[in-house]
Amino acid sequence: MARGTTARMAELSARRVPFVHATVVRAGQPTSARPGDDAIIFADGTMEGFVGGHCARESVRTAALATLQSGDALLLRVLPGDKESFPHAAGAKVTVNPCLSGGALEIFLNPQLPPAVISVVGSAPMAVAAAALAEHVGFTVLRTSSEESPDGAVATIICGLGDGEESAVRLALDAGVGLIEVVASKRRGDAMIDSLGLTDSERARVRTPAGIEIGARMPEEVALSIVAEIVRAIRVDGLHSHTDALPAPPQQVVDPICGMSVIVLPHTPHLLIDNVDYWFCNPACRDTFAAKTAS
Repeated sequence: MARGTTARMAELSARRVPFVHATVVRAGQPTSARPGDDAIIFADGTMEGFVGGHCARESVRTAALATLQSGDALLLRVLPGDKESFPHAAGAKVTVNPCLSGGALEIFLNPQLPPAVISVVGSAPMAVAAAALAEHVGFTVLRTSSEESPDGAVATIICGLGDGEESAVRLALDAGVGLIEVVASKRRGDAMIDSLGLTDSERARVRTPAGIEIGARMPEEVALSIVAEIVRAIRVDGLHSHTDALPAPPQQVVDPICGMSVIVLPHTPHLLIDNVDYWFCNPACRDTFAAKTAS
């Protein structure tokens, strides 16, 4: 991977921009790509880098956007029509691309998605432990005060121990946080929640006492129970989907000449015939279609 690509990926990750890193791992002749060539594909279908010629790029682009939706890495095998060109690879996706010049490619697609954000309110030992554990399991942790809105968070952990809890809960609800964990005894927590006059739907988003029951006593154990409840809400209850952070996928059409799937971008070859739009994987298919419809 080129040093420039590494720096670009780090920059995008820091800005929480979703993208797919595509790396050529195998290339059969004749092909313009070589093993090690790589590219970055964004959620709008635009691409930076090089993984092959025009036709190969379209196959990579289409498959990359699918991995952004699934969140799963994929080995893409782009073949010119002969599926026996490469040995069978279990779990790989095969795309037959009749536009290829004859070479076959294997490209590893690795989606890079921004981790879910958890906000933590408070400085008590339980809050410190919860923030550290949440970061360790892969969340982005946002430390906020009881007067700051946790915008963008999927869950909030409030450990004010009686200080500013009502304000923190209200701000989290107004910010659309799906799960709000309040560290408090059941009696005090229920009294605090009752004082807010929440609707039924708002009350359903608040957990107090926070965490799942594991008999926790030490701050680290309480943190474990809280983070475990958040993970369960995401993985089991569907609290958050990584696709929530993605823009609407670009339009995808089929090239009427070669049958390839094509992502519609401003530079995609295009024809308007009898008020009907047609898009193509490359100019050659466009010109062939134009000649057929003109004859």
